[in-house]
Amino acid sequence: MAKKKVLIINGPNLNLLGKREPEIYGNQSFEDYFKILKKQFPKLSLKYFQSNHEGAILDMLHKVGFSYDGIVLNGGALTHTSIAIADAIAAITTPVIEVHISNVHAREAFRHHSYFSKYCEGIIVGMGLTGYELALRFWDR
Repeated sequence: MAKKKVLIINGPNLNLLGKREPEIYGNQSFEDYFKILKKQFPKLSLKYFQSNHEGAILDMLHKVGFSYDGIVLNGGALTHTSIAIADAIAAITTPVIEVHISNVHAREAFRHHSYFSKYCEGIIVGMGLTGYELALRFWDR
């Protein structure tokens, strides 16, 4: 049986995990955490993509959105601003789970709205990096 293909996409500033505001985002880089996820989910074929550019994220959604089994998306600040990414999620057939490391509802008011949520299979917020693990469990059954 072929492994399910799941892509994790991280948006702007998430390349700074482990350095940026550790009191909110922790001390671990995503690259280090991704190695742990790959070991934890051997039945999944996991890929990782990070970009600080909206267009690159759109291109990646278009590229895998009809051939992968799942996408875990942390759009960072683009979650609250990008109608274009929301439209891409709505257009593709691959299910998307939206993840946020921090509890966006306990932060600034502008972070309370997501353009993505309406088109996502589910949403996980405020669970730290564990949110990615919880999302991956959806495909690891």
